[in-house]
Amino acid sequence: MKKYFAFIVVIMLLMASSEAYSQGLPIRDVHGRLQEKTTFEPTRISVEDNRYVGIEPIGYADTVLMRNCAAILRKDLDFSPYFEVVLLDSFFMRHMELTEMTMLGWKRLGSEYLVKMETEFPRDKIQIQYRLYSVESGREIRKKRFNDKKAAYRTLVHKLANDIVKTLTGDESIYLTKIVYIKKIDSTKELIMADYDGYNEEQLTDNGSINISPAASPDGKYVYFTSYMHDVPNLYELSLRDNEVRLIAEQPGINAAAAVSPDGKQIACVLSRDGNSEIYLLNRKGKIEKRLTKSWAIESSPTWSPDGKEIAFTSDRTGSPQIYIMDSEGMNVRRLTFKGGYNDSPQWSPKGDQIIFVHRDGHFHVASIDATGKNFRILTDLGNNENPHFSPDGNHIIFTSNRLGPTEVYTMDLFGNSQRRLTIRGGFSNPLWLPEQD
Repeated sequence: MKKYFAFIVVIMLLMASSEAYSQGLPIRDVHGRLQEKTTFEPTRISVEDNRYVGIEPIGYADTVLMRNCAAILRKDLDFSPYFEVVLLDSFFMRHMELTEMTMLGWKRLGSEYLVKMETEFPRDKIQIQYRLYSVESGREIRKKRFNDKKAAYRTLVHKLANDIVKTLTGDESIYLTKIVYIKKIDSTKELIMADYDGYNEEQLTDNGSINISPAASPDGKYVYFTSYMHDVPNLYELSLRDNEVRLIAEQPGINAAAAVSPDGKQIACVLSRDGNSEIYLLNRKGKIEKRLTKSWAIESSPTWSPDGKEIAFTSDRTGSPQIYIMDSEGMNVRRLTFKGGYNDSPQWSPKGDQIIFVHRDGHFHVASIDATGKNFRILTDLGNNENPHFSPDGNHIIFTSNRLGPTEVYTMDLFGNSQRRLTIRGGFSNPLWLPEQD
């Protein structure tokens, strides 16, 4: 079972880079809801070293590639809150006088499932066949082969990990998803896209300006963002297919904080066209359909419920920023947060049951609350933590933190466990988790 002690988390964060985590795995009865970290017991799984089964001799580079594939798979499975990876224990092997690990050996180490990988390099490509075993029975329960170009080996392993999670849980996983965030480059801030684990960075904008507040369309094909590329904060749409940028809103004042409705037909955003920050509904072409809030206060940060019937947002109408919920027509407004004098930047869970947000109590923390207003929790405790956003499966949260000095992108599970750094060198903000594209 994974252990979650504060001093262990601190040590791991101080010692580890974004490469450092390659353990962890959970899943016994995975078709229910994840339980609190004090009661949830993950399924234990092991991944043996990758074996070469080709005919031709291979060089050092291919040997390293095979080793990396096994490490990536362990890290992927560890990332899931359903699994805990059991690593090979050399002391155990010596004690048991084993020269090669056996199914009984894995059972005694506590593994419930075992993955074996066999790799070939046909015509300078990579082909991996994996076999999944029940350790208790020794029975093979899944076998599948994947192949791709060598340069795409990380994607290939992510597909393999997705298949394992699907086999054992029946659920889709997030290993092929992308993340988007803002990166400070000299005096500019540009949009960057990367794999879910921070690898394969790709710069999306290069306009030499300040770009902020990215948001995604439900199909993951478009990113909406606010940019000062023409010296004023206008709202733009960027196509991830061809990087084409299209102007959406250029109302006088601020055009910011876009949030696309679950059906993809409307955009909730913040406009200050009437002199005060209010939340409006636009169609996908940027035409104003309705003004949702009418207050002397500052209204900001809209986020849709998964069913599209409600919108959570921030307002300081009571004197300090708090989270409120209204229906999608702007009616039936109710206050959600009452603890603390500063709660901002809400994000609704894809599961619909929770909202995460930024809570200030001396420092900025990521907090969560049920959509009913119950079960307020603080999920972070080191440094200042901001910009939270859920993963598409609702089991993870991406956010920024300056706990080690520079502001970096981190991830954690929805209970605040397994906090991991994805970036280095600082200057990051506004992370967003994209839905997986078809």
